[in-house]
Amino acid sequence: MHCITMESEESSVSGQANATLCTESRVLDFPGNPYSVSVLKVGYCVSQPDGYFRADGTVTLVTGPRTILVDTGGPWDRDLLLTTLRERGLETGDVDWVVGTHGHSDHIGNLGLFQKSMIVVGCDISEGDRYTPNQLAEGKPYHIDEHVSIVPTPGHTGHDVSLEVRGTSTGIVLVAGDLFECCGDRESWQALSENATVQVVNRKRALRNADVIIPGHGLPFMTHRNPKDYDGW
Repeated sequence: MHCITMESEESSVSGQANATLCTESRVLDFPGNPYSVSVLKVGYCVSQPDGYFRADGTVTLVTGPRTILVDTGGPWDRDLLLTTLRERGLETGDVDWVVGTHGHSDHIGNLGLFQKSMIVVGCDISEGDRYTPNQLAEGKPYHIDEHVSIVPTPGHTGHDVSLEVRGTSTGIVLVAGDLFECCGDRESWQALSENATVQVVNRKRALRNADVIIPGHGLPFMTHRNPKDYDGW
């Protein structure tokens, strides 16, 4: 797992937020029709005195005509994930889609719990051992339905994807994985990127198109959607 050096979970967002063009939100639930989006667990990345890191990815649930889980956290999150789903009246078999934004262990550590779901990891879409043709690797979105799309957003790794949800009470919500580490990552995300040139293009597009972005290691944040604002991103 690669992550930013941070003193605490809070510093991942609030410590740098004033220097950015995003607004951190403490809201974790974004109701809508037909889909609502809820953050089940806020990701973090925290440096330790011995030089190691503690890190875990954000876990997000999308409910509506289809039930979609975006990232599963690490394998150490198994019990928390199952409990949180059950608190919402869901078992693993009730989840129609599981979208892994990329292949790092803190984002897809519990895929094995969802054997009946459609599974997305990067540009692969599968149900059991049956793989669905798609054009994510060519830069084209995959539409789950008219309101929800899997969007290719490479850069952090070569095959990152995000989930775009339209029609919530706050507009378009982008569950972005590590396209963004957090609201305040403006000066640090490049060190984590396999291809910063590609990632900056996708970051700018996301900031211009989405109303809310759910990052991989921090609280959701509101965007300003002014194309002229984001030249430095």
